[in-house]
Order: sequence, then C-alpha cells, then structure tokens
Amino acid sequence: MTTVLHLDCSANHSAESVSRRLTREYADRWLAAHSSADYHYRDLAADPITPIDTAYCQLGRRSESLGTLPTEAIEELAETPAEKEAWRLTKPLIDEVRSAELLLIGTPLYNYSLPGALKTWIDRVSFPGAFTGGVLEDTQVVVITASGGAYGAGSPREGWDHQTPYLRAYFTNHGVRDLKFIQAELTLTGLVDSLAYLKPLADASLAQAWDEVTLAST
Repeated sequence: MTTVLHLDCSANHSAESVSRRLTREYADRWLAAHSSADYHYRDLAADPITPIDTAYCQLGRRSESLGTLPTEAIEELAETPAEKEAWRLTKPLIDEVRSAELLLIGTPLYNYSLPGALKTWIDRVSFPGAFTGGVLEDTQVVVITASGGAYGAGSPREGWDHQTPYLRAYFTNHGVRDLKFIQAELTLTGLVDSLAYLKPLADASLAQAWDEVTLAST
C-alpha cells in the first residue's frame, strides 16, 4: 500500500492561502488516482511540532559518538526522563517520513525563507542516523510554494528566495532523487496597490502552478 505524508505550513488557514489550496488539489487528485493509498496529514501551523531542546541534543550527540545508531536502538540509549520524552516526540515523526512513498509539502515563503513551523519539523526529524542507508532514495518529494513577490531569474530580488535552495539541499543531502518544486509567485498583487501592474504575471504564475499540480498528481 502506498503511503502519503501531506504537510501544510501556512499560518493562514483561510481560503486565501495559495499553498494550502494547491496542496489540497494535489492530494485530492493523487488520492483519486491511488484509492488504496494510506494518507497521513499534518498541519504544522495549527498543530506545531515541539522545538528540539537540550535533551534532544544530548541524546543525538550520544548516538553520534557511538557511530550513529539505527533508530530502533535510540530508546535504550536515553538516560533521563527528558531524553526519553525527546525521543517519544521524535520517533513517530521520523517513522512517518521513512514510510512515506510520497511526501507532499505546502509552504509559503516567509521573510525570504521557510516558515518556522516547517523548520521546527525538519530539526525534529533530522535526528542523527534517521535517514541514513538510502531510506529516502525512493521517496517522491513534492514541495508546493507560494510567495507574495517574485524572486526568479531577472527579477529585482533574484536570489532572495532562500527557501527553495535550502529544501533542495536538505532533501538531496538525505538521498532524495525524485524532488519537484511547484511555485506560485506574486500572490500579493491583488492586495498591494504598488504591485497591481504585476497582476497579469501573478495570474500566469498561479495558472502554471495549477497546471503543474494537475500534471504531477495523476
């Protein structure tokens, strides 16, 4: 049975959220084509992950000092109640990622980088040894992003998008070979008067994102 892990990160839970609308469409289409799939959903903004702490760091350092142990051995390595709690919060999240054949992430661009909710999730699941041994080589990762401005080639703020290169580096470093980004830009043009002249470009970007969602999810 195929397993899907769907993460949303936007702090905006209304219909205004472009990233949420696009990931919902992707998930619905994908699940319609794979009716037997096992679907797991996490709203990282509404139900945030607990940030890592001293106990997490100490347990991780102990694991690394022993050569990075398999996740099955970490529980026995925990020495204090705080370390046991840190692992209790961490292991289920790692297991979700390791078992997913499709990881679908919807995320806005906040202040030129990824939302804190997504970064906190990444910090938590990135326990030493969690994704070694090629466990993510066959995982398909689809990242759907939305940004109020434009940061692509030729734009005045080219290179200011620090989220996409970060996520590309993160997932490829962990062995992901099938990584796709779908981007909708200039989502604030309908709200900010000074950006109104860019509305045609925004409409085109959103239309392309919808088209890419349709093609990629079937």
